[in-house]
Amino acid sequence: MFTAFIALASLSAQAEPGDYSFWQTLGYLFSPAEADYPVTEAERQAQPYPLTTNPEAVDDGFRPGAYLEWQTVELHPSTGALCGNGSPYKFFVNRVAHTSNTVVYMEGGGACWDYESCTGQTGIRGARNPDGIPDDYMSLLNPSATLVSPFVFRLHPWTSTKSQNWNMVYVPYCTGDIYAGDRVALYEDPSGENEPLVWYHNGLKNMRAVTGWLRDNLQRSGQMLVTGCSAGGAGSIANYHPLRRDLAPGRSYMINDSGPIFPAPRTASDADYPSLRLHETIRDVWGLDDGPLEYLQSELVYFDLNDMGTLYAALAERYPDDRLGQTHFWEDLNYSSYSYERFYEDIYDETDPDLREARIHERWYQDTEQLKTRLQAYDNWGYYLPRFRNVNESHCTTIIEFNNSDIQQAGLELGDFVNNVMEGSGAVMQASETDTVSDYQKGFNLLYWLLDQAL
Repeated sequence: MFTAFIALASLSAQAEPGDYSFWQTLGYLFSPAEADYPVTEAERQAQPYPLTTNPEAVDDGFRPGAYLEWQTVELHPSTGALCGNGSPYKFFVNRVAHTSNTVVYMEGGGACWDYESCTGQTGIRGARNPDGIPDDYMSLLNPSATLVSPFVFRLHPWTSTKSQNWNMVYVPYCTGDIYAGDRVALYEDPSGENEPLVWYHNGLKNMRAVTGWLRDNLQRSGQMLVTGCSAGGAGSIANYHPLRRDLAPGRSYMINDSGPIFPAPRTASDADYPSLRLHETIRDVWGLDDGPLEYLQSELVYFDLNDMGTLYAALAERYPDDRLGQTHFWEDLNYSSYSYERFYEDIYDETDPDLREARIHERWYQDTEQLKTRLQAYDNWGYYLPRFRNVNESHCTTIIEFNNSDIQQAGLELGDFVNNVMEGSGAVMQASETDTVSDYQKGFNLLYWLLDQAL
């Protein structure tokens, strides 16, 4: 009864593309809408990355009429989907009856490229969920998933965005490769005390299997948002083209929160492009040059295989009518640390924490300025770059709430940018904060302090 009330009450708002009528919604409450755009046999056979789907006889756990609750969907190993440790890959769906519109949220959580980071050793920034995904991952006992962002928190107490009324697909992260890798790695324990680690950098195949499942089980979306923070932000841009092409929504948006893929031409100097050393490492260990990058380049004319940062231009040119956004903090000390601290001796060997942080930020500023300049060439690529928020190392603008990710000097809140991407017209907003003082003058925030203690 509660489900019916929520579904029908949602129709009191003005209908948008993808929304069902009152009578359709009433009918779907009793007989859920069936998939209307299933995977074709040709797509199942396409190479090198087919749309793999679960065998029909396999019970994946999905109940089409279980609205407004998180359901665990387990993908069969025959789809090629696996977590890094070889365990089954699972993702989560929270369905509604009144719309086909869907948000695909890609979980954040680091990256790995050696034994220490893939096993999650203390002191090493590494991959999320090295032991796989439990069935109850989306319970309230795991608020870092269920309450992570207003994009997938339906009843957020003070932040509102329209994806809260949509179907939600939560894609967890367990491969350490920003959802982009395709390589089975063997990592030796440098201490020699443990057996080598077999690790599946399987992110791209996982996303193909998730996409195939969505095609076979949900209706084609009138509107789709692809988003995530940190590794999930990077995953959103790395997978946007295949998702956009294969799910074929009527309208499509993407917001990459704090997972920039910075310009880094292979023929250039790392003094000019600080992310170059990181890019060279992950190209090798994640197998990016052995299939995934060529897979993207085959349909994205402006994607240069020698500079992964050209993915922004490639998407802007391929999808001129889509609205795309990049957001991160200037003072981010999390993704920036992943990007530089293990690759530059003047950072890694520095014992003074203030100097270490300054050297990280110097390179982050340099990379961000270059990305900002590239995005300014496109009306359909917006950016929103606030200065600082005193939680989670000033990392991820869209997690917890949209508050305090503001640009005071321009009178902008993060919600203004999100609404501009998803509801605006004309050029997508481009805003960057130059004020280096105001964000540091905000008062003590008990919620942020408690969250930092729990991290």
